[in-house]
Amino acid sequence: MQQFASVVTWVLLGAVIVSFLLDEKADAIAIFAIVILNAIIGFVLEYRADRAMLALQQMAAPKATVLRDGHARMIAASDIVPGDVLLFESGDLIAADARLFELSALKVNEAPLTGESIPVAKNLEVCSKETPLADRKNMVFMGTSIADGTGRALVVATGMQTEMGHIAKMLGEASRDETPLQKKLNQVGSRLLWLCFFIIIAIFGLGLLRNIPIFSLFMSSVSLAVAAIPEGLPAVVTVALALGVQRMVRRAVLVRRLSAVETLGCLQVICTDKTGTLTVGEMTARKLVTASDVYSIHGEGYNLSGGFALQGQEINVSEDPLLQATLQAMVACNNASFESQDGQVATVGDPTEVALLVAAAKGGLWQGELQASYPRIKELPFSSERKRMSVVCRQDHEHIAFVKGAPEIILERCTHILTKTGIKKLTPNDKARMKQSCELMASEALRLLAFAKRQLEPAALEKEEKELENNLVFLGLIGLQDPPHASSKESISRCKKAGIKPVMITGDHPDTARAIAKELGILEAGDRLLTGNELENMPEEEFNHCVKDIAVYARVTAEHKLKIVRAWKRQQMVVAMTGDGVNDAPALKEASVGIAMGKTGTAVTKEASDIIVMDNNFTSIVAGIEEGRTIYDNIAKTLAYLLAGNSGELLVVFVALLIGWPLPLLPIQLLWINLVTDGLPAIGLATDMSEPGILNRPPRATQKSMMDMAFFKRVTFVGCLKALVILSVFAYEYLIDKDLIQAQDAAFSVLVTAELLWAFGARSDTKNIWQVGLFSNLRLFFIVSISFSLQVLIHHIPVLRELFGIQPVSFTQCLVWILLGMVPLLIIEAQKRLRKAPNEAF
Repeated sequence: MQQFASVVTWVLLGAVIVSFLLDEKADAIAIFAIVILNAIIGFVLEYRADRAMLALQQMAAPKATVLRDGHARMIAASDIVPGDVLLFESGDLIAADARLFELSALKVNEAPLTGESIPVAKNLEVCSKETPLADRKNMVFMGTSIADGTGRALVVATGMQTEMGHIAKMLGEASRDETPLQKKLNQVGSRLLWLCFFIIIAIFGLGLLRNIPIFSLFMSSVSLAVAAIPEGLPAVVTVALALGVQRMVRRAVLVRRLSAVETLGCLQVICTDKTGTLTVGEMTARKLVTASDVYSIHGEGYNLSGGFALQGQEINVSEDPLLQATLQAMVACNNASFESQDGQVATVGDPTEVALLVAAAKGGLWQGELQASYPRIKELPFSSERKRMSVVCRQDHEHIAFVKGAPEIILERCTHILTKTGIKKLTPNDKARMKQSCELMASEALRLLAFAKRQLEPAALEKEEKELENNLVFLGLIGLQDPPHASSKESISRCKKAGIKPVMITGDHPDTARAIAKELGILEAGDRLLTGNELENMPEEEFNHCVKDIAVYARVTAEHKLKIVRAWKRQQMVVAMTGDGVNDAPALKEASVGIAMGKTGTAVTKEASDIIVMDNNFTSIVAGIEEGRTIYDNIAKTLAYLLAGNSGELLVVFVALLIGWPLPLLPIQLLWINLVTDGLPAIGLATDMSEPGILNRPPRATQKSMMDMAFFKRVTFVGCLKALVILSVFAYEYLIDKDLIQAQDAAFSVLVTAELLWAFGARSDTKNIWQVGLFSNLRLFFIVSISFSLQVLIHHIPVLRELFGIQPVSFTQCLVWILLGMVPLLIIEAQKRLRKAPNEAF
């Protein structure tokens, strides 16, 4: 029934009733058939859009971890049933009401339910039934989130049976959110309706004064109503948004709030995390230094493809004893593990230790084999105070201590060094050379570890750690890095071309942040780097003044992100912020566009976000911006196409009535034009591809309306041009040839041709058809071809000719009408060509 809810539909149904009462059955049947056909097309379009949006909602739907059949499983929150056991930790959203039976330092944010902003510490004590909701410390409730700790709970209520569900019942059904653009279009529709109403009143008054029959006046009014209002606009906009965000999903961007699509087109600043977004998020060994050589290590992240090279030449690790000895220490002194499958690894343990295992595997040393040859019998674990880790392994009847740690710590404990000729005394020159290597690799933003070993006598195993970790033989240094994504540098460049400032935020050391930012092109001449400490101590007024100059933030916390977002917003800038941790949620909510990371983001962060980047890649964010601009452009060009068509029709009917002519276009013809000629090609425009160079233009100003003065100038110009051509054709046929049916048919056919051809010109305000490509939007080409074929068809079927008030036409007439229909398009295309600036919009 929603398809029959519009005012225009009721006007048309009224016309059907009046036509029957006045015995105009052919008109009545034709109008009713068009109304039904329009409703079917509208239903199909909205059904597709709703299905698309439902699929997206299901992708973004919250998930929960439950214990089933003794195994922890991640399932959709909607699949939880009473009796399930929920498992949760910091950052998780609670998906049902549940009774706690196990917890560890559990605190829950119950603000969405109780309004209390301070997290509630939970316990397992039994409560009475009369206990107020806020005091039920042994329960967790749907819609709340875990602030800290872990726990397990038995589900007692789901869905509308939960406490949150009871509130939802009291509030009633939630209305479907409309984007600002959809609200604006509704306002435009209302204004058009009022304009149409006043014009109809004026026409009625004028017609009565001229003694025009009531039925003719009524049908003229119906014609005006049909001509003035683009009935297909809401459905087309809905389809454009739905299919557009589906395209974004294919580029790893999930839109949670449709309003974000419009905001993306205005985006001026992206504040992005470094680790895992600009970088791979996996530590990678880059360089290895021994007493004799400096090796480069190829490959990215935990992918096992790659190897070792010396002076640019690939080497065989098995032929290099020094390199092998260092790799043995990397594997032996390691608590991580991984499983390899198709060149990728599933990891357990510290990322740095995993990177060491991957590097060793590239050299042919595998953890399982080495552990079998060197079983571990003792470990001295790493600590921030010791800055080193040691293990004692047995090989045959010997014992070897392997040590790794900070280079300055390890070097101080070494008395010897392994060289190509064997073990020799560690000299001051050796130490100086290793320290120089450390400085060089540190300047390249590499994280450094040193490795050493020592042969032990059995008696030494019982000695204190200082005895085990002294008199070591130095083996080598390794430099590790979380490398940038291969595509990040190009994406940063595309951002800058699009007029968007990228800002990098990281908790890393300033030197590491500076090196990565320079490599990616974020930190350039005139840009500043600010640390969290400096930000903390900087007065707010000073920070607001200099925020535009700061391109990199190092050693910052999630709390600093909120301060950064607010500073940018005070500069009237549209800012996006990325995040994945629970503490990032306030900054994401404050930002113009909050972007959560799909792989590492907590449920709370995703809930606070507008967009989820499913692959954690900065390139996907840029792709999302491109798609967001495309969706906005497509809606704008579709709106211009429909309104230009309707304004032309309105002018034709209004001018004809004003000067006392018969209607150049019958109501049934106008309905056909709006449905077939305008409505169907509008779908092709709404799903058009990106214009070339869409990211080479600056962001759209936030205060700039889609329907600004330039928009209305363009719509008015095209509408007047079409009206002039149609009125000229009608006047020629009616006044000179004295044939009303022929004149109406000519006006109808020329207008249909002009509308269909204009669909190709409407694809760009600045580029001609041959620049955009006639066949670059095959969907539009197919739709226009079908619409044109239907227009030809109604001229060849007698029943349809009678319904539409037209007559058979010769090939010559058809050719003349096509040529006349091309006139508006040719004038508009010439006007694009004659503009001074190549990219100047109308």
